[in-house]
Amino acid sequence: MSREAPEPLTAAEWKVMKIVWRLKSCAARDVYEEAGSAHGWAPSTTKTLLRRLVDKGHLTATAVGTSYLYRPARPAWRSLAGAADTLLDNTLEGMDGKLLAYMVKKSRLTPDDLAQLRSLLDQHSAGVDPLDDEPLDGAEVGNGGPP
Repeated sequence: MSREAPEPLTAAEWKVMKIVWRLKSCAARDVYEEAGSAHGWAPSTTKTLLRRLVDKGHLTATAVGTSYLYRPARPAWRSLAGAADTLLDNTLEGMDGKLLAYMVKKSRLTPDDLAQLRSLLDQHSAGVDPLDDEPLDGAEVGNGGPP
C-alpha cells in the first residue's frame, strides 16, 4: 500500500471511520447496525460508504464467506493529522494562533494533554522544532497497520 495520504474524508465517512477505528476489525453488519442506530442510516447507505472508504484507501476489506471484514488501512492519528494539515494549509496568514486557540477552547483536554501542550509551546518559544508527526503522548487510537 502506498504511503501517500488517501483522499479526504467526507462528514459521513468520518462517522463510519470512527466506528471502524473503535471496533478495529468488523463485519459490514456491525457497522451498519451501529450507524443505523446512531445516525438513522439504512444498511445500503452504510455499505455504500464502506465501499467508498475501501476505494479511497481508508479501509481494507477481506472476504469472509459471503461478507467482508473491514479494518482501518491507517491509524486514526494519521487521518486526523492529515485533516489538521489540510486545515492549516487553508488558514489565512496570521490566523494560525487564533485557530489553535479556538481548537484548545473547543477540545476536551486532560491535565496531561495541557502539560504536553505547555511543554510544546515552551520548546517552540525556545526555537526547538519538536514536530515529529506523532501524537503528543505517542499513543495511538485505532490500529490500522502501517502509518
